[in-house]
Amino acid sequence: MSRLILWAQKTGIASKLQPSQLLSILLESQMDEPDLNKVGSGRSQESGHSRASSVGGGRFEYFGWVYHLGVNKIGHEYCHLRFLFIRGKYVMMYKHDPHENPGIRPIRKGVVGPTLMIEELGRRKVNNGGGGGDIYVLRFYNRLDEAKKGEIACATAGEAQKWMEAFDQAKQQAEFELSRGGSARSKLNSDDEIDLDGHRPSVRHYARGLKRLIKIGEGPESLLRQSSNLAADIGRDGYFEDDVGDAVEAYEWKCVRTVNGVRIFQDVADSDRGKGVIVKAVGVIDASADTAFEVLMNLERRQRYEWDMLTGDLEMVDSCNGHYDVVYGTFSPMYLSRWESKRDFIFSRQWFRGQDGTYTILQSPAVHKKKPQRSGYRRTKLNPSTWEVRNLNTSMDTDTPRCLVTQMVEIRSVGWWKWKKNHFSKFEKSVPYALLCQVAGLKEYIAANPSLKLKSAASVIQSKISQVSVSSGESEADGIHDEFYDAMSADSSSSDEESDTEIENKDVKVKLKNVAWAITSLALKRTLSDANKELDPKAAPFKIDPSQFHGSLRKARDDADTDCWTSPSGTGFMIRGKTYLKDSSKVSGGDPLLKLIAVDWFKVDKSIDRIALHPKCLMQSEAGKKLPFVLVVNLQVPATPNYSLVLYYASDRPVNPNSLLAKFVDGSDVFRNARFKLIPSIVDGYWMVKRAVGSKACLLGKAVSCKCLRQDNFLEIDVDIGSSSVARSIIGLVLGYVTSIVVDLAILIEAREEAELPEYILGTVRLNRLKIDSAVHLEA
Repeated sequence: MSRLILWAQKTGIASKLQPSQLLSILLESQMDEPDLNKVGSGRSQESGHSRASSVGGGRFEYFGWVYHLGVNKIGHEYCHLRFLFIRGKYVMMYKHDPHENPGIRPIRKGVVGPTLMIEELGRRKVNNGGGGGDIYVLRFYNRLDEAKKGEIACATAGEAQKWMEAFDQAKQQAEFELSRGGSARSKLNSDDEIDLDGHRPSVRHYARGLKRLIKIGEGPESLLRQSSNLAADIGRDGYFEDDVGDAVEAYEWKCVRTVNGVRIFQDVADSDRGKGVIVKAVGVIDASADTAFEVLMNLERRQRYEWDMLTGDLEMVDSCNGHYDVVYGTFSPMYLSRWESKRDFIFSRQWFRGQDGTYTILQSPAVHKKKPQRSGYRRTKLNPSTWEVRNLNTSMDTDTPRCLVTQMVEIRSVGWWKWKKNHFSKFEKSVPYALLCQVAGLKEYIAANPSLKLKSAASVIQSKISQVSVSSGESEADGIHDEFYDAMSADSSSSDEESDTEIENKDVKVKLKNVAWAITSLALKRTLSDANKELDPKAAPFKIDPSQFHGSLRKARDDADTDCWTSPSGTGFMIRGKTYLKDSSKVSGGDPLLKLIAVDWFKVDKSIDRIALHPKCLMQSEAGKKLPFVLVVNLQVPATPNYSLVLYYASDRPVNPNSLLAKFVDGSDVFRNARFKLIPSIVDGYWMVKRAVGSKACLLGKAVSCKCLRQDNFLEIDVDIGSSSVARSIIGLVLGYVTSIVVDLAILIEAREEAELPEYILGTVRLNRLKIDSAVHLEA
């Protein structure tokens, strides 16, 4: 929806309407959309593409090819190519493309409800329907009953992300319809815009006038060959985020060398620390981030030989989950030194994709029992390194995607300083230098292989007349009563999942000129008076006495204190400014609106929801019950045992009923999940942990499962970090260094309309080198 709002703003429509009015028109209007901002010409007949369209005046449709994963009646796993179709809140699955085969019926169908959860499981190797390659798996389940579940898969991580956004759009559609009144059952079985009259012909056009299409995939032939055919990933709001994070970092990079157009930098901010030196190589590649990522992750020898002089001979040793694996490799040092003894090495790879489309890969030396010391080889310990691949803005007159590839490497300080003092030293013959040159090799390899620069997965096209037709048996009124995960996990009728037929499709190229939005960082403070409008101005301030509130984790005495907390100002975080919808400018955050009064650090046998109702919780004390309003954030940390970090943010006045905060506090879970944002920052700690955590804002409700409890004078948000495999991997890394890192967190409500800007920070917390053993055991 936010993309459509920004599109309308660009064309001038939004200047006359409030975004909320515009959204209502897009969802409710029965009129055809005006022929504005047309991109491309004609209607795409490319059946293999996955697209999204607005139907009947605003309803979105998403369709394309995916893999359906499951187990058949006799217990055999299958991976079948299927055509998935999302229309409003309804989902249908076909064996063939219904656009090319009018009248066919779906083999599975269901409805997207508010309890549907989607988890990205990462990469998985398949040996049947997937053609023996890697696919990216999405898991669907009911958050109230995880036994109801199903899985689909895509050829690339970019496509998987687009499908997650499509299902999120369907959830928002369902929530919007329910909010307009009427029973859930009636909303499930009828829809004025798409109801198919029984007296109509069996085949009818369900799209009138213009359609808005967004391609996600490239068809079954590209799925089968596992191509990386995605281009620049447009951000959630239709533009790219800033090229830096949303928290101020303490790096100071100095360019010390250039190699084939690739710059090599050194972090000189803390050059006297006596530890390893952090250097990085940075290069711009004329391809999408998805394409560069796929090349980096590909272990195929012939391909790596063309760009990777060091780690060309690789083999997979173990795949722990979809986001973590262990790789073994060998190389001959003859190109680096005069010694002829062969070398081998083992390293782990941990990767994840951020909400802004940025890929991060962490590579660390490892050991594995399957690969002991090999005769005739000398075991080498590769330097810890990271890759970061993110899309760059493209100019208005081109649709060629570009991405920025950054590789960071930790080098022993002794060898680095010798090279800097004497450029005739042997640094160019070292393993770290070979690692840094991988960026240059990757750049030249992609430039020499135009077939890798495939077209966009986010292309937007429009057509005057839509000839898409489906059988009347596919309408929402035709008995779609099951939730989507029920349909996914149900036994298929006849031989729906027992056999496949070859799917033919046409290849029609469609171009798009991506709209790039430049984001500028302004060193401006948001005044606290603006944020105070969120609280009731008529109410007398309540005096909060800090001495009355105590959590299990103590407050810091000074900056050098450990195993404690404090509440920093918001100046270290970049948030959306007053003119963000026009120029994407961000400003430095001001003081938090809510006061952090206590922090609990609990050890629990299993994750506890509704922790504010626990007898030992601060909210059950007499002092806690007297506070005007408290926001309780329960961060559930998966480990053995589990932990809960509970933050208590209090206001000195009740919430203004006409404010964005009131809409968040008393609104629906869907609204909270779409707006609750967290900005992390590792202030001090190991550099690889900093790269893993990052500093980009994250919509928690989109990344992990969040449950809310609104009661009495508080709102509790339970954040299940373990509900995401990516989050589990990151938190596992953080826990390994938790005693030596300082973490800053800021929470806020994302502003999406002009009246909600500028943003303000709800609360902050700084965790100073926590000790795992200091957590207090809490009985359920």
